Amino acid sequence: MGRVEGKIAIVTGGGTGIGRAAATRLAEEGAIVTIAEFDAESGQAVVAELGGDAAFVRHDVREEASWQNLMTAVAERHGRPDILINNAGILATGNSQELADTDMEQWRAVQTVNVEGVFLGCKYGVAAMTADSGRAQKRPRGGDGGGAIVNMSSVAGLISTPHLVAYGASKGAVRQMTKSVAIDCARKGLGIRCNSVHPGVIVTNMGNQVMNLGAGDADAKWAARIKVIPMGEPGQAVDVANCILFLASDEARHVTGAELVVDGGMTAI
Repeated sequence: MGRVEGKIAIVTGGGTGIGRAAATRLAEEGAIVTIAEFDAESGQAVVAELGGDAAFVRHDVREEASWQNLMTAVAERHGRPDILINNAGILATGNSQELADTDMEQWRAVQTVNVEGVFLGCKYGVAAMTADSGRAQKRPRGGDGGGAIVNMSSVAGLISTPHLVAYGASKGAVRQMTKSVAIDCARKGLGIRCNSVHPGVIVTNMGNQVMNLGAGDADAKWAARIKVIPMGEPGQAVDVANCILFLASDEARHVTGAELVVDGGMTAI
């Protein structure tokens, strides 16, 4: 208990899946969590479960004004944020994401949420974490008491994804953006760390959505995917949440620009 005691945290897409698990673990370790979620019903349900000082803010990661409103709401309710988990993302808008089947509408929809949403989160997250009565302020070096941004990428950002061409491209962009933000903050002495997490096959609604894309039986696809995981089983949302918690905590005070892979060994083969 207490690994992020008293820290003010924001989790985008915190109403379901990995976001929900991350919000829960942060709260269990003492953080004051704001669920920033487009779906009000799921977001409010998580806040009810967390109790305490947890709060919900309806949020659209695609909209710059929504980010501005989110940071204002958090500052007015709790104060300057310490932790931002850029978790919100989408997989697809159609039943196939192979190259020939992916039109510009689907491509742009995925990039807008997964890339532009993370860009805006980093931009306004850094501004909020360094704000002091409207003026930029340096935070302690090394991470102690400073800020932490964790961006949700994927193993799809590390390997080829011919069946998920738009999604893979978006997660590769998140990986690279994370490193750029990390070095920018470090060189400016802002005390803000930025890292990415790369889940593999995880049992979530999005995991089910992957298996339901295209033709074929979803259960058979699950079985085939599990066979290529060296550890022999898919991950759970809490496995990813525990890694997020580590990167958000001062235990990771000397970790920035890193990519933490949570895939049971898949990408190590």
